[in-house]
Amino acid sequence: MSEYERWEARYAAPEYAFGTEPNYFLQSCKALLPPSGRALAVADGEGRNGVWLAQQGFDVLSIDFSPSAQNKARALAAERHVNVTFAQVDVHRWDYPDTAFDVVVEIFAQFSSPAERALKWAGMRRALKSGGLLIIQGYTPKQLEYGTGGPKQVENLYTRAMLEAAFSDFRSLELVEEEREIHEGSSHAGMSAVIGLTGTKP
Repeated sequence: MSEYERWEARYAAPEYAFGTEPNYFLQSCKALLPPSGRALAVADGEGRNGVWLAQQGFDVLSIDFSPSAQNKARALAAERHVNVTFAQVDVHRWDYPDTAFDVVVEIFAQFSSPAERALKWAGMRRALKSGGLLIIQGYTPKQLEYGTGGPKQVENLYTRAMLEAAFSDFRSLELVEEEREIHEGSSHAGMSAVIGLTGTKP
């Protein structure tokens, strides 16, 4: 089964796999957000994070490769009375526009192989304006001990060294590693080992 087929099957279920509330780390970054602008939500799935960004007043583009996920995301946006633009794309091969967004967000998008991740992160960097805010959260390798969500391939998980190497030139770079209880739908439930990044593109 391909990654597309696996995720499409997962998202075809009626319930929201990761719930309808935004990721806690993204919410914790609210004070860092600019007052307005364009935001890109990468691999946004069922839309919980893109919808939240729209609720903060952003013009949001939510991208994902699963039509089932995006159908649910559209329903969530309608329920929350916000406008979100959706594009069904492969986040590894999409032609990321140059300096188009004030905020770029990637939350738990760890289905990428190392080679795919390099393409995705290069695209995200390109799409962010100078002075724009990057927000990333993912599981660390210790998450394999917990098994409460995320990939089973250690090479897909994020480390401090990996993130620092990829975004070392970003200003105000902050990395937060923690182990905490996460309850985001049925797919992220229980004690988890995570790392979050915020930084400003030079």
